[in-house]
Amino acid sequence: MKNILVLGGTGFIGRHVCEKLHREGWRITVPTRRALNAAPVQHLPRVTVIEADVHDPAQLLDLLSGHDAVVNLVAILHGSEDDFERVHVELPLSLAETCAADGVRRIVHISALGVSLDGPSRYQRSKARGEEVLRGAGLDLTILRPSVVFGAGDRFLNLFARLQAVLPVVPLAGAGARFQPVWVEDVARAVVAALRDHDLPMSSVGQTFECAGPDVLTLADLVRLAGRHGSRERPVWPLPDFLARLQARVMELAPGEPLMSRDNLASMSVDNVATHQWPGLAALGVTPASVHSVAPTYLGQRGVRSQLLGYRHGAGR
Repeated sequence: MKNILVLGGTGFIGRHVCEKLHREGWRITVPTRRALNAAPVQHLPRVTVIEADVHDPAQLLDLLSGHDAVVNLVAILHGSEDDFERVHVELPLSLAETCAADGVRRIVHISALGVSLDGPSRYQRSKARGEEVLRGAGLDLTILRPSVVFGAGDRFLNLFARLQAVLPVVPLAGAGARFQPVWVEDVARAVVAALRDHDLPMSSVGQTFECAGPDVLTLADLVRLAGRHGSRERPVWPLPDFLARLQARVMELAPGEPLMSRDNLASMSVDNVATHQWPGLAALGVTPASVHSVAPTYLGQRGVRSQLLGYRHGAGR
């Protein structure tokens, strides 16, 4: 039986990954700073939740003991340069060093489409540096690069559906940005397929895979889809660049995690679609589902009030 350490296993993608690994009969360890955050996966019999700080190299080394592989899903969308460096670069570097020290060679790392060392956003540049430090460690590495991920409990389409339930129009920054949304279940299947590896026609070790769905849509298209199936479709007002930057700046000043930041806006200046320079989900035996077929099955299933309560309690994380 394989023993898998899942960093970020309490998050939106992480809980789907843990469920898939559990069904494979593998044992999963999920570290978290607070056990309360692990409620979505604690009911799985083969999941062990441990309170730990994965950014502490000593604790990370202890966590690695007895495991055959690591899945790294830890990431942030907002923060300072130091925040991005700590999460997207320093943690992968620490992971590589502790894996080498403990003899754990297998890593599946979740990155993102559009990452680049000279990308326009801190997010893209830091994710690219994180890939580089892992590649340079000489371990058995697989990198998955998903586009924007959707699914039940997401903080993407659900958010736009919720907004359109209360707003008469949607003033939208980055309305023309192009995405190739991928279902969270397909990303989780890709993680499991990479870890199985021997079932694939080609080894996933040393490979980078683009995880994208079959549909290319603009952000405005996705907002309309969320409204149509989740609450009520409202008119979308694309904002010119200067107003988009102003909107993002105002959202950054609001308490809590911002809906949009200037760094997010910078990321959207680059299309978040498959480049076809690397193999896609098909190479991992996954046929990606369409957002048009999946989104209607979960959008609008809960009322606006219950959705709002869910976000307050971290249901979308």
